[in-house]
Formats: sequence, C-alpha cells, structure tokens
Amino acid sequence: MNEVIKLAKSCAWCESDEVGEAKKSVYWELPDGTRAIEIIETPSIICHSCKMEYQTDEMVKDIEDQLFLINTKEIGKIISYVDLMAQPKLLKRNYFDFLS
Repeated sequence: MNEVIKLAKSCAWCESDEVGEAKKSVYWELPDGTRAIEIIETPSIICHSCKMEYQTDEMVKDIEDQLFLINTKEIGKIISYVDLMAQPKLLKRNYFDFLS
C-alpha cells in the first residue's frame, strides 16, 4: 500500500525532479541505545530516478524528538509512524536539542 504523492521538488541525492512520497518502514535506534525498532508507514521521499528512499531532515527531527519525549519501554519492536507520534509525551519538548 504505497501511496505516491508529489512532495519535494527535487531529490536531495541526485537532484532529479522525479520524486514523490511513499509510506515505508524505517528502523530506528532508541535514544538510550538499548534496542532498535521498526517504524512502519513512515512518510518517505522516493526518487524514481536514482531509487533513493529517505526521510526529510524535518521528519528525522520529529521522530528523534518524539523518541526522547515518550516512554520507549511501552512500545514494541514494531510501531506505525502515526501510533508513535500519538504516544503520550513525558516532557513538553526535547531539552537535549540546543539548536531549537
């Protein structure tokens, strides 16, 4: 079930304009380093020219921040992106992000 929606103007890798969006599985190490999880249906950019699949910098930051803000012991090995982002936050913001 890969929905393709026009998102980016060009590929960050090859600069082709043949890019779209799909929902893909990604694998993420938890901030405490204890394990990795699979995040399914994660919004991703796909380049139809060079075949690269990746997440935007903003998407990576959103996932990283969320993993810092929730109790990761309560999530399993696999979670959907929507369910991950809906997890209750323990903190208001990521206090380890000194750039925001």
